[in-house]
Order: sequence, then C-alpha cells, then structure tokens
Amino acid sequence: METKQGSCHCGAVVFEVDLAQGLENLRRCNCSLCSRKGSIIASVPVEGLRVIKGEEMLTLYQWNTKTAKHYFCKVCGIYTHHQRRSNPSQFGFNVACITGVNPFDLGEIGVGDGASQGLLNVN
Repeated sequence: METKQGSCHCGAVVFEVDLAQGLENLRRCNCSLCSRKGSIIASVPVEGLRVIKGEEMLTLYQWNTKTAKHYFCKVCGIYTHHQRRSNPSQFGFNVACITGVNPFDLGEIGVGDGASQGLLNVN
C-alpha cells in the first residue's frame, strides 16, 4: 500500500490517499459537472482518503439526485475529491492535486459515462 498526499492550489486543504497499486483506472467523466472542470479522476474506497488539513475549508456541491458529493476549496476553488454517485462507497479524487503528479505526463485518459449511468465504461 502506498500513501500519497495531495492538496488544493492554495494549500488550505491537504489530503492523503491510500493507493493499493498506484494511480490506476484513470479517467475523465462526461457528466455535466466533470466535463466542465476537466479533471482526471482516480478512485479509492471511502476509508482510503483522509482530509488531514483544512476540512473546514471545503465546500460541498450537489445537484440532481444529491447522491454525489463534490468538494472544493473555499479559498482557491480547486476540486479535490467527490463521493461517487455510481459507487458511494468510493471517493473519486483529482489526480492533478497529488504531489509530484503532472497530469500532462499521464498519456491517453479514458472517458467514463457519468452523464447517463455513472462511470461504467472507462476505456
């Protein structure tokens, strides 16, 4: 198990993710929110992501079914993570927030169909 740290742009929010096999199943999502923010997402079980600094600096955004919970830094506006609609036992997290990861070096990224059914087809 590898633990990586990530943060928002201003550093007000810092989190850790436990990665069993490194960054895997990287994807973008075509839902109305994710397609606008353009983030590369990976997922971990809910217990595999911990906000270690600045939880009070997070703001929550929900819409439609209010199942998914999208978290953003109140200061800089960066999306850090979300509890997934298609699998509420997982957090999706913004890969670009992980220390030492350059999202432009990750190659081709699949797109999940969050617009219709959640992230089912990621290749």
